[in-house]
Amino acid sequence: EPKIKEISDEEAALFEKEQRLQAKLKEENGFHEKDENKQIKADKVDDKPDDDESDKDKSEEDENDEDKGKLKPNYINGGDYLSHRWGQSLQELDIWVPFNVNFKVKAKDVIIDIRKKHLKVGLKGHPPLLDGELHAEVKVDECTWVLEDAKRAMISLVKIKDMEWWSQILKTDPEINTRKVVPENSKLADLDGETRSMVEKMMYDQRQKEMGLPTSEDQKKQDVLKKFMTQHPEMDFSKCKFS
Repeated sequence: EPKIKEISDEEAALFEKEQRLQAKLKEENGFHEKDENKQIKADKVDDKPDDDESDKDKSEEDENDEDKGKLKPNYINGGDYLSHRWGQSLQELDIWVPFNVNFKVKAKDVIIDIRKKHLKVGLKGHPPLLDGELHAEVKVDECTWVLEDAKRAMISLVKIKDMEWWSQILKTDPEINTRKVVPENSKLADLDGETRSMVEKMMYDQRQKEMGLPTSEDQKKQDVLKKFMTQHPEMDFSKCKFS
């Protein structure tokens, strides 16, 4: 039979206080365990890669602010529009302009006016299909055109600056992203040694810029600076800022 022990009022108050303290500690430990479990679950969810977000971030990194809204080049490094299609190499551009008419087109029906910085294409008696300022200057004497299948004109333009990718034919055309232009290896092989090395350098610098790495010129500057610092150990470069 259990014995009943009498306690004083002070002992009773102290006991009650200890009981409340133990209950409070137990309750707080329970909350901490729940919070830790929630945190562990949250961490597991956060650790899981979000494919859509990662793809989005990657595409945004690949595209600079100045390239946003520009079109991806087609398979011939040009653009496809309702009025025309075009492609390019470093030296030349080819443009195809369809004539959507219900009669067989002859060469004498075609109006093609090629100037150093202007192009006009159309049919007699019809509004011009292309008429505007070119993206850059062309060698007029070396430009040609032919009528294909009595349906479309194929125009070949020769660039004056033959080491430059065009982002559009006419200034009014939507621009393509020239950073995504990729010359075919066969085209590179056709170039002479000096031109090919220049193209390869341009492609290398373009890739370096996209990855946020120094270009070939930046690397040369860094090499010169390192050499200078090695030759002058008595100088203090710790507070110098180099761009």
